[in-house]
Amino acid sequence: MSNSSLILTIARHEYIVNVRRPGFIFFTLLIPALGLIGLLVAGFFSGQAARFFETTFTPSTANAPTGLVDESGLFTPLPAGFADDYRVFGDEAAGRAALLAGELNGLVVIPADYLASGDVTAYAVGGFFDSVGLDDDALRALLVTGLLAGRVDDAVLTRVTNPADVQPITLNGEGAPTNGGDFGSVLAGFLIPYVLSIFLIISIFTASSYLLRSVSEEKETRVIEVVLSSVTAAQLLTGKVLGLGALGLTQVLVWLASTVAFSGGLGAVVAGLVVSLNPLILILSGAYFLLGYLLYGTLMASAGALGTSQRESQQMAGIFSFGAAVPFMFNSLIFANPNGAVARFLSIFPLTAPTAMMLRLPITTVGALDLALSLGGLLVTIPLALWAGGKVFRMGLLLYGKRPSLKQIALALRQA
Repeated sequence: MSNSSLILTIARHEYIVNVRRPGFIFFTLLIPALGLIGLLVAGFFSGQAARFFETTFTPSTANAPTGLVDESGLFTPLPAGFADDYRVFGDEAAGRAALLAGELNGLVVIPADYLASGDVTAYAVGGFFDSVGLDDDALRALLVTGLLAGRVDDAVLTRVTNPADVQPITLNGEGAPTNGGDFGSVLAGFLIPYVLSIFLIISIFTASSYLLRSVSEEKETRVIEVVLSSVTAAQLLTGKVLGLGALGLTQVLVWLASTVAFSGGLGAVVAGLVVSLNPLILILSGAYFLLGYLLYGTLMASAGALGTSQRESQQMAGIFSFGAAVPFMFNSLIFANPNGAVARFLSIFPLTAPTAMMLRLPITTVGALDLALSLGGLLVTIPLALWAGGKVFRMGLLLYGKRPSLKQIALALRQA
């Protein structure tokens, strides 16, 4: 049987055996079940909750007009367009009486010296949530319109009340826009890289837990000795990484599919964000995801085989998994200066390259040199990790009751 056939056979065996485990099925279906229960509970209590928040936090006079006492005479009669929102009173006493009678959601008093002082007094009845009914933006529009109406033309008046509608556009090094000005594209630039990088970390930890369990069980039952008589350690390691990696991806995909199914229109929103990205970014992100998983799966399986128990194996493998999370510690630097020295180093160093690149790609134009060094480093490191990991993997599997020293590990690699 050829080398690739042996690896695929091992991968298929690991996937089929573990996908049937009651623990895997239970934990995989647990998240969708909890989501469905939450959806049913939310639907059952949504009406009661809506009424509770409406009666508790919404002022009873939320739809009532705001009272206005204009002692300066600058804002009465009311400018056009404000008659439905404000009710004019001749003096403050009459306005307060209407407010206390529940006819108003608030009362605004503009003193006679408003031009000199700029002071305005606002009254509300009740607590904090009643005062929320006073709309600062509406009051500001009233004051600006009252001061400038008839003194400037309508176009200037409109622009003063609504001075800017900012459309953010990011340029690359050649001066071409890298994103549109709509909210979706801006959100995609921050949301998609986080989703992809977190998806990688979840997949690594999910698959590694099954990988370490499989290695520990075979090592403790000495089944591994029989297996190694038919295949090499490198073939066994590669097959386990591929098979249990597919198992972890299956679990994560089930969770994602159930989340989209139970979230209504959220799936369409996410699809729109993905479409707004450059297709090249999606292709490169997928490549970094696969390369990152192969690298981390190999390293974690090799380190895990050195432990004397499953708990110890998990602790040793966790050293490598920490590398995937390092770019998150520097995400503020990456977003502030995505082409800076820190971001470029994290993108080139193999252990941090997958996550760091997925953070950089949507927010800047990554140079061809950085891409070549990053992808090249991963493509070189993965075969080396498989070669060295196979030697360490074999030595760790055949040792029982003790953990090999660094000297023994170095000796095994030198003899290989």
